[in-house]
Amino acid sequence: MKFYRTYTLIEISKLINSEYVGKDNFPITGMNEIHVVEQGDIVFVDHPKYYEKALNSAATVILINKKVECPNGKALLISNDPFRDFNKLSTHFNPFQTSNKSISDSATFGLNTIVQPNVFIGNNVTIGNNCIIHSNVSIYDNCTIGNNVIIHAGTILGADAFYYKNRKEDFDRLRSCGSVTVEDDVEIGAGCTIDRGVTGQTRIKKGSKLDNLIQIGHDTVIGRKCLIASQVGIAGCCIIEDEVTIWGQVGMASDVKVGKGAVILAQSGVSKSVEGGKSYFGTPAAESREKLKELATIKRLTKNK
Repeated sequence: MKFYRTYTLIEISKLINSEYVGKDNFPITGMNEIHVVEQGDIVFVDHPKYYEKALNSAATVILINKKVECPNGKALLISNDPFRDFNKLSTHFNPFQTSNKSISDSATFGLNTIVQPNVFIGNNVTIGNNCIIHSNVSIYDNCTIGNNVIIHAGTILGADAFYYKNRKEDFDRLRSCGSVTVEDDVEIGAGCTIDRGVTGQTRIKKGSKLDNLIQIGHDTVIGRKCLIASQVGIAGCCIIEDEVTIWGQVGMASDVKVGKGAVILAQSGVSKSVEGGKSYFGTPAAESREKLKELATIKRLTKNK
C-alpha cells in the first residue's frame, strides 16, 4: 500500500508512539507485508525466526520488537508489539469506508457492462467493458475488474485475508487493506471467494477460468489461461504460473509456487512448490506416474497378505 505522500520517520514514529533508529527525515512512501515489500516501504516482524528475512528484504523501514543493528540505508521503528502497530498504521492510512448504497457512487463501469439485481459494489471499484456481474455478487472496495469478465451469482471479491496472531486471550486479526484485480477475459463461477491482499493485490490474470465454489487466499497470483475446477482451496501468497490446470478438490498450502503448464489432479494436496510441465497427484502431491506406481505396489502387497 502506497501513501498519498511521502512521510518521514519521525512522523510515522509519532503515529504509533515508538522509538526509531535513523534520521528524522528518512523518507517513507508506503507499507507492505513481507511478500510484496518494495523500496520505501515499512514491513513488520515480531519473531526472531524472521528478523533476518525482514532486515534483508526490499523494505527500507523495519517495524521490529527488538533493538538490532540497522542495515545500511535503512531505518528501524522499535515497538513492543509490531503486529498491533502495523494495524494502527493500516487503520490510519486506509480507514474503513461505509457504504449506504448497493452500488457506490464512486464505482465506475465500462461500455455494455451488465449488473444484475442484488449486486453489491463497494467504493472505488472499477469494472471494464462488456462484463456481466450476476445477482448476489459482492465486490468490496478498491477492486479492479477488466474487460469481458463474467462473474456468476454469489461470488465475493475482496474479503479480508485469513491472517491472525494467536494471543493469550484471543486471535488478533491483521487488518487487510489490499485489493483484488481481475484481468480481461476471466470467468469466475458461482459461490467463489477471492480474498484481497493484506497490503497488496490478489490477482487473476487474463483468460483464466474458475469453476464454482473456489477459495483463493490473500496475495495469491493466478497466471494467464489457467483452468481451476470446483472446490479447489488455494491458500495465501501462492503463485500459479500460466496455463496451469487444477482439478477438483485440490488443496494448496500457503507460499507455494506451481510452474507453468503443470496439471494438479483431483483431490491432491500441494504442500510445497512443484515444477511446470508435469502432472501431479496425491497427498503430498508428487509426479502422478510415480504416485500411481506407489498405489499399485501397495495394492499388490495387500493382496499378498
